[in-house]
Amino acid sequence: MSFTERCDWLRLARTPRIGPVGFARLLARFGTAEAALDALPGLARTRGAPRPDIPPRTAAEAELDAIDRAGVRLLASCEPGYPHALACIPAAPPVILVKGQLELATKPCCAMVGARNASAAGLRFARELAHGLGSAGVTLVSGLARGIDGAAHTGSLETGTIAVLAGGLDYIYPPEHYELHHAISERGLLVSEMPLGSLPTARDFPRRNRLISGLSTGVLVIEAAVKSGSLITARFAAEQGREVMAVPGSPLDPRARGANQLLRDGAHLIESVEDVLAILENTPAIRAETPPAANGLEDDTLDFIEWPGLDSADEAPAQPAPPEQARPAERIKALLSPVPISADELSRQADLPVGEVRAIVLELEMAGEIDLLPGGLVQMSGSS
Repeated sequence: MSFTERCDWLRLARTPRIGPVGFARLLARFGTAEAALDALPGLARTRGAPRPDIPPRTAAEAELDAIDRAGVRLLASCEPGYPHALACIPAAPPVILVKGQLELATKPCCAMVGARNASAAGLRFARELAHGLGSAGVTLVSGLARGIDGAAHTGSLETGTIAVLAGGLDYIYPPEHYELHHAISERGLLVSEMPLGSLPTARDFPRRNRLISGLSTGVLVIEAAVKSGSLITARFAAEQGREVMAVPGSPLDPRARGANQLLRDGAHLIESVEDVLAILENTPAIRAETPPAANGLEDDTLDFIEWPGLDSADEAPAQPAPPEQARPAERIKALLSPVPISADELSRQADLPVGEVRAIVLELEMAGEIDLLPGGLVQMSGSS
């Protein structure tokens, strides 16, 4: 693709109200991005729609220059380097920005998503499962969010991990993942369909979720509420023909209800690395979907593709204070679940000295808010 062609492709992709489906249909009808750009004003007049706000060539050139200076790479969906699995989904993004080890997307990939307010047991299991899958040659894909996402990336950082971002590659969110973000850019792979400098809005998170599932052969959910972004990712996975997997949880823990619902709906039950590997190994190779038809182009080319609304406010950037900013006792209580956990593990997950954790645990036990078990294990009150 020449520089001029790349500019035209980017201009069409950045034109407001031209979503991935509209982009594909325009190319199917007019053959090139340049021809589609020339035709857009006439299509708008035919429908009585406002003249499309097509970015000028100078804007595309400036964006490409900023991408180069940032050490980022832009991939068009027609280029060989564009991840094959992602290119196969309906409404694949016309362009993505990537930074890091692109070859990670050519390996078998498995997404791991789950609760942001995950329990200590869930975080530990996610981290250990990610490490085991990575050691077996699987690339872990997640969204770099708090909780299970962060644990998945941390566990697979040395073996290969892909973080899909809702905003620009240079926008670090949540801020406490600053070091992890940079580590992934150097040893893993960052992916986004948004321009550099973009701050994510609520609607960008479900859009990101379709890329998480699209890059992967299967999606594994660990701890998720019934209304959560993780279940949006699982729904996209099912629609894209990917495998849906879930780790069962206690019916006493609200964080397990979404994953348990997936299991009732037919998701694969996962208890070990071997369970995941068996499913991935028996999954047929990902094939491209039938391209969107060009018929009826005039009726919907200019309609921006609609994405599911968020079911949970915790997908949006404006969130409550992260766990590490809460009171120590509240941080400890948030990490507890019906699964017994040691004070040492709580200390690690809460980033508090183990002596302080043990003192907090004793106070909470005396107040009847948690149960202290033999061997120094702790669990939610009334879980036994």
